[in-house]
Amino acid sequence: MSDIDRNLTNPDQAHFIATVDETGLGAVDAVADESAPTSQWGQAWRSLRRRPLFWVSAALILTAVALALIPGLFTSTDPRLCVLANSLGAPEPGHPFGFDRQGCDIFARTIYGARASVAVGILTTALVVLIGTTIGALAGYFGGFLDAVLSRLTDVFFAVPLVLAAIVVMQMFKEHRTIITVVLVLGLFGWTSIARITRGAVMSVKNEEFVTAARSVGASRWRILTSHILPNAAAPIIVYATVALGTFIVAEATLSFLGIGLPSSVVSWGGDISRAQTSLRTQPMVLFYPAMALALTVLSFIMMGDVVRDALDPKARKR
Repeated sequence: MSDIDRNLTNPDQAHFIATVDETGLGAVDAVADESAPTSQWGQAWRSLRRRPLFWVSAALILTAVALALIPGLFTSTDPRLCVLANSLGAPEPGHPFGFDRQGCDIFARTIYGARASVAVGILTTALVVLIGTTIGALAGYFGGFLDAVLSRLTDVFFAVPLVLAAIVVMQMFKEHRTIITVVLVLGLFGWTSIARITRGAVMSVKNEEFVTAARSVGASRWRILTSHILPNAAAPIIVYATVALGTFIVAEATLSFLGIGLPSSVVSWGGDISRAQTSLRTQPMVLFYPAMALALTVLSFIMMGDVVRDALDPKARKR
């Protein structure tokens, strides 16, 4: 009797064969798809899309970006149109948040305030990533004397508190305070952490086998750094940039709150929070709405940074 005939005479094995025949190759393909090796970014996306926190933070971030880009889609009221007769007025149709002490529509100002805050956060993050990544990559890859000089330079700037330094420098621009001014000042003192992160990531990647292989085929140093090392060291940079964006939004709001950030002609959450101080006891909701918008926006970027960090961390994926 052949092996196939003996297998067919065994009821358990015959049932197993029948089950395989009924399910077909679909189940095998599904298992293969799940176990097939993918890139780090593919594995990260697979982990992210299963996290409810990712979708919540993404929805909040998209909402904040939409408010900044197309505020007219959410309100037709001019945020700078203030009528003293409406001072501290209660909510009414078309004005769901009521009015502040100057008679400005709080809902419109909350909507339009996203433009300045989100713009400062995104532009400052882009600037610090550019500066910090460049300095950290050069220090980590070339090492030696260049690493010593750039590391000491980073330590000097790192020792200066971000907000305190911004307060001092912004005093020099009393007549020309714009979004670009705030971005440049925050970027000047905010790149140190990302430079350290980039330096460590580059130092850990530059000794990998694929870098050695690139050197063996005659690739130049700059090509190795830009095409092989930086793309593989990008994960911690992206994670930090996501969290730092929320930090820079808070820094802008702090400067505007203190009256040395954006001018009063620019609608911003920090400026509105500062203006609401005088109404805090009698009308706390005047402060609540811009503060809530600021808190939700910052929280969304922090949550996104957390889930992205967990997705890009192999140890976290195993846990």
